[in-house]
Amino acid sequence: MATPLCQSPSVKRYHCPTGSSVYSKFLRNPKDQYKSPQFGSSNYLQKFNVGSKTAKSGRSGGRQMPAMASLGGLLGGIFKGNDTGESTRQQYASTVGVINGLEAETSALSDSELREKTLVLKERAQRGESLDSLLPEAFAVVREASKRVLGLRPFDVQLIGGMVLHEGEIAEMRTGEGKTLVAILPAYLNALTGTGVHVVTVNDYLARRDCEWVGQVPRFLGLKLKELSGNEQSVEELVLRGSSYCVIDEVDSILIDEARTPLIISGPADRPSDRYYKAAKIAAAYERDIHYTVDEKQKTVLLTEQGYEDAEEILNVKDLYDPREQWASYVLNAIKAKELFLRDVNYIIRGKEVLIVDEFTGRVMQGRRWSDGLHQAVEAKEGLPIQNETVTLASISYQNFFLQFPKLCGMTGTAATESTEFESIYKLKVTIVPTNKPMIRKDESDVVFRATTGKWRAVVVEISRMNKTGRPVLVGTTSVEQSDLLSEQLQEAGIPHEVLNAKPENVEREAEIVAQSGRLEAVTIATNMAGRGTDIILGGNAEFMARLKLREMLMPRVVRPTEGVFVSVKKPPPKKTWKVNENLFPCKLSNENAKLAEEAVELAVKTWGSRSLGELEAEERLSYSCEKGPAQDEVIAKLRHAFLQIVKEYKVYTEEERRKVVSAGGLHVVGTERHESRRIDNQDMIENFNLHGASIQLRGRSGRQGDPGSSRFFLSLEDNIFRIFGGDRIQGLMRAFRVEDLPIESKMLTRALDEAQRKVENYFFDIRKQLFEYDEVLNSQRDRVYKERRRALESDDLQSLVIEFAELTMDDILEVNIGPDSPKESWDFEKLIAKLQQYCYLLDDLTPDLLRSKGSSYEELRNYLHLRGREAYLQKRDIVEKQAPGLMKEAERFLILSNIDRLWKEHLQALKFVQQAVGLRGYAQRDPLIEYKLEGYNLFLEMMAQIRRNVIYSIYQFQPVLVNKDQQQTQSEKSRKSDRKKSNTDPVIAVKSSASATGPQASA
Repeated sequence: MATPLCQSPSVKRYHCPTGSSVYSKFLRNPKDQYKSPQFGSSNYLQKFNVGSKTAKSGRSGGRQMPAMASLGGLLGGIFKGNDTGESTRQQYASTVGVINGLEAETSALSDSELREKTLVLKERAQRGESLDSLLPEAFAVVREASKRVLGLRPFDVQLIGGMVLHEGEIAEMRTGEGKTLVAILPAYLNALTGTGVHVVTVNDYLARRDCEWVGQVPRFLGLKLKELSGNEQSVEELVLRGSSYCVIDEVDSILIDEARTPLIISGPADRPSDRYYKAAKIAAAYERDIHYTVDEKQKTVLLTEQGYEDAEEILNVKDLYDPREQWASYVLNAIKAKELFLRDVNYIIRGKEVLIVDEFTGRVMQGRRWSDGLHQAVEAKEGLPIQNETVTLASISYQNFFLQFPKLCGMTGTAATESTEFESIYKLKVTIVPTNKPMIRKDESDVVFRATTGKWRAVVVEISRMNKTGRPVLVGTTSVEQSDLLSEQLQEAGIPHEVLNAKPENVEREAEIVAQSGRLEAVTIATNMAGRGTDIILGGNAEFMARLKLREMLMPRVVRPTEGVFVSVKKPPPKKTWKVNENLFPCKLSNENAKLAEEAVELAVKTWGSRSLGELEAEERLSYSCEKGPAQDEVIAKLRHAFLQIVKEYKVYTEEERRKVVSAGGLHVVGTERHESRRIDNQDMIENFNLHGASIQLRGRSGRQGDPGSSRFFLSLEDNIFRIFGGDRIQGLMRAFRVEDLPIESKMLTRALDEAQRKVENYFFDIRKQLFEYDEVLNSQRDRVYKERRRALESDDLQSLVIEFAELTMDDILEVNIGPDSPKESWDFEKLIAKLQQYCYLLDDLTPDLLRSKGSSYEELRNYLHLRGREAYLQKRDIVEKQAPGLMKEAERFLILSNIDRLWKEHLQALKFVQQAVGLRGYAQRDPLIEYKLEGYNLFLEMMAQIRRNVIYSIYQFQPVLVNKDQQQTQSEKSRKSDRKKSNTDPVIAVKSSASATGPQASA
């Protein structure tokens, strides 16, 4: 049986063999197309967890790729992905033939017989049969289950993709090839051994959606599935509890793009806020290049001499870097907030909050804050209330987090250009999987203008030209500000359009907007918004429209009213109606289907209760209702029947509209800025937006699964990539070309663009490499600390660990106060006894004569103190157990965990300052990394010693106080009066010594 896995605070996942994809595009066949519900906006790394792992442990495990396949991957990287994957098709052709040969036999099985296949395969796996030998049967079972539950039959190329993933490699698959469904295949196979499998996505919505949608397949086959939400805290819910297999969708986004910054868990830290406001006023008054300089490439600012002097005069301080004041960090952050963090580009304002806009996807990142006081500086710049600064509680790089899995694999549309980095850091080989149908999209050459004004005028002309032919147009921009400016120009030109960016009014309709971007004459402006799992289908998405129709009928009847605090008494918040613009639907529902839907809604209201569900729960039930598999629940079955009938009615119109769009030329993509990475320029998807120029990825929205389409990109020499990384050659071009409205064609320009992209790729690779190297130093320390923490969390009896702490602490005290090399005549027993009794009052019988008699040598004295330390602990344990049985075990666990957490947090802060400091040692011809390793090691040794000293000191001093019933009742009443801020107390809780108090140092 699959066992549920747990969750770390920074990631989410599921439990079961169901594939999911980061921004995966669904498998689509001509008749049955699934469209996703609306999206959540969280950008936390997500996973879902499958109940098993493979018997193999190699990260690249399994069969070796022939030389031809490797060469194909290499050439694919060199020639920008021109390798069609035919070598891969030939390599796996025989296995695909075996799977196809099993299809007739598998399809003849009943549902119960198909489920029994899982038990049979599990037994064979647990008897030692290799997963490679089970692969054909397992894949055949999953394919049949998918046909029955989802109405989708995985193509042969999807079987190939699943085999590549099973080998522990990266499968490069074009968008629209059905990666979501591909992940189910190896996840199911590797789950058969009974250990956890994780399938990783990058946001809450996709994790939940895939758990609900493709999760039907493993559930149907008898495996367990769980979405991990980030709230698990018990030992049963630990995350990487023996999981050995991990599938990452959009692997380049997570392991390359996201890997420039570490995963951080933070907590609140107090800091005065008035300084942020003062610093913001100074930054507003300062002028660039007079008071400070800005390095946009490094994203740093430096004060000039005049800047220093003026700031010191205004603040009336002698030194901005005075450690007692530390004004420098406030002023520098305020200038960064002014120059480098721009409203409606890097963040938006909602209410009184600054919300970060994700640079990769364009989404609002709920709950995320910039660290080191930067977020507070932005709040001060905007005149908003300042929230407390945060402090790092735990940190790990993406590289080291995922390298914890013995077997790692991933899927993406573009990995070949980064194959060197995948192999060197992650030991992952890239294999190109062929497409199911040939790609017929036409990618037009780039059009480059001198100035942005000329570029935007040309974009409007291009949109107008395509719109007149009836073709749908998707326009990619790189910020909220740009999308709003383009929207204004289109309004002036009289072109109807939809805007999709991070603004709240647009976010709620994002899936609706994306799903209908393929309709006749549709114009959609999108910032770096991820595809959100909703396909752009030419002619319109009938299934998504049917879901919206059912949603607007059901939700107002079953969702209870929101109980919120009014922001204004005069203007209460608008009532949510779930009403959709009627123009979205291709036709008015027939009376028959309208009646059918109404009957289903009435049954739901009668069964679930009128306005009795939370919005999220109602959405989940609706999502489950809008699927194709068989349903046991009467209400779900009724709603599902109504949904399918509405889909059938809408498809009559959408299929006709699709034919018109195809004949007009399909979807046309307009990009407005070049990306820094060639990989993203080659990418077949909108998903993995990176920094400033991600619209190139929009190409993948056009020409999916053999559909016609085209793309053209409009650039200017004032775009960020040229301005920041272009160098002297681009500056010379800008001076040479004076006309703004004429496009520039130049080989020199093309070479300059390629050079700029190489510069950016190398720059970001160096950042990732440096982060990885420094995190490697921390990684061994992290493993040791987490091992100790897990030991404390899982162990039923911590007595041996506490005795170990006691003996090591005795060693520390003895070494500091006497020393192993000092002559016996110089031993200061008085000093030693004073320190020992300071730690433990139970050693009050120690005298110099007693120690002399017990320790004729240093080693004998050490052994005697070990004995007394153990005896004192056991004595204390007996005292506490007599007062309250079982309390000592709880106290030991609490003291160990709390001290580890607190001192580890302080250690991370110390290492952060060390990393900043050692950078300057390069000027002294000393390697900063070596310096960091040495200082980090010494800090780690001191931290581990401090943990054990604090723990054993707190245990020796621990004195529980019995609370009688009257006192307990009085305390309970006080608790209730204070809005239940404290829970009712236990009969034995009060402790005289603070559990988190730092014990005396093991020094004189």
